[in-house]
Amino acid sequence: MFSKIAKYFFEIKKEMNKVSWLNSQELRGSTIVVLAFSIVVILFLFVVDLVIPAIRGQIF
Repeated sequence: MFSKIAKYFFEIKKEMNKVSWLNSQELRGSTIVVLAFSIVVILFLFVVDLVIPAIRGQIF
């Protein structure tokens, strides 16, 4: 049982060494892109949330 657990963690360590990790600059750039996209989506949903009830109010 314990040998299976040890083998499992050994395999995890082996796979983690194969991962191509981002450097600091790439990570910062990716974070900025995600934040900018999130802000755009939030603003879009905010506008839609304001517009749809206004249109519904004029129709009904």
